[in-house]
Amino acid sequence: MKITDIKPYPVWVGSRNQMLVKVETDEGIYGWGESGLSSRELAVKGVVEHYREFLVGRDPMQRGALWQEMYRSQYFEGGRVLTAAISAIDIAFYDIAGKKLGVPVYELLGGKQRNWVPTFATGGGDSPEEMIDVAQRIIAAGFDCFRLHRRYQAEKDHEYEPREAIALSAEGLIKAREVLGLRPVIGYDFHHRLSVAETASFCQMMPSHTLDFLEEPIRDESPEAYESLRKMTPMPFAIGEEFASKWQFLPYIERGLTNYARIDVCNIGGLTEAMKVVGWAEAHYIDLMPHNPLGPICVAATSHMAMAAANFSWLEIRESPGEELGFYSKEIFPVQPEIVPGRVTVLDRPGLGVEVDEASLTEPFRFSGNAPLRRKDGSKTNA
Repeated sequence: MKITDIKPYPVWVGSRNQMLVKVETDEGIYGWGESGLSSRELAVKGVVEHYREFLVGRDPMQRGALWQEMYRSQYFEGGRVLTAAISAIDIAFYDIAGKKLGVPVYELLGGKQRNWVPTFATGGGDSPEEMIDVAQRIIAAGFDCFRLHRRYQAEKDHEYEPREAIALSAEGLIKAREVLGLRPVIGYDFHHRLSVAETASFCQMMPSHTLDFLEEPIRDESPEAYESLRKMTPMPFAIGEEFASKWQFLPYIERGLTNYARIDVCNIGGLTEAMKVVGWAEAHYIDLMPHNPLGPICVAATSHMAMAAANFSWLEIRESPGEELGFYSKEIFPVQPEIVPGRVTVLDRPGLGVEVDEASLTEPFRFSGNAPLRRKDGSKTNA
């Protein structure tokens, strides 16, 4: 089998761009992949086109060796743009391999360890009362784990004052936990907008077991900063959605800085790289809570990983009460995993189990990069 073409499709689906990649072969078998570097999709497209120049004519079944070649064939190896492109191509190779061998992708990863994949939802409101209402609707729909956010009015004008945000969020979460009780698993995601001191203050505002996990409170470039924060709070952390290699996960796993590994299959380097982190995390008693903000290809690839992993907790899913965003278009993706509240069931079809109506990929790419937030004094902070 030989690769005959690699086609990047940066297109608009639902409410955001998706960066899809199709790999074609001389046997008529093709595979689909997806990149996760949101708001920089055209950069990934350029890298995919570069890799195409030396991948055409190669055997896609040799996906491990091709991963190494894509990663190591330039002097400046690694980085999010490169590994986002590698991710999409690698996922497509797994789709091809499953179709070639007549098995679902999870069989290539060690076989299934569960019958379906547990998921968590996301919702929130402008007030504690709205937060509680959304949480109750999420629970009634069938979820037992969710992120519950306090919407911060100033964010709509791209303004963000951390001290105001943490006070409002803590107030809403305390009231929500009092009403919802102990059973639901509740998390909060700050999208790395805080400092160490601000995060510590936030954690200190809340009674024990208000939150079951806190996601990405500070930026992840410095493991030492998380190490300092780890000493200030016993709250479980969920970290890793921005990591673009196993090497970035290294200090967070080895030093016990994360309790849930937020692997993003579409950014870390695809399934080839992700499965190395899966086993590593298992050896350190760290469960997986994958980042999954994209379309059905990302859902399928991540779900196959989840099916084959022993150390799995919940998969992020983007269709729940209060968050219907149209990422999973049935017109564009007529065959895709079955998604119901609280679970994803992968189809027992060869490959990923996703089909794409290529003729429907007509909505052009839209420039929609996130503008940085600013503080009241005009200084910039993280989007």
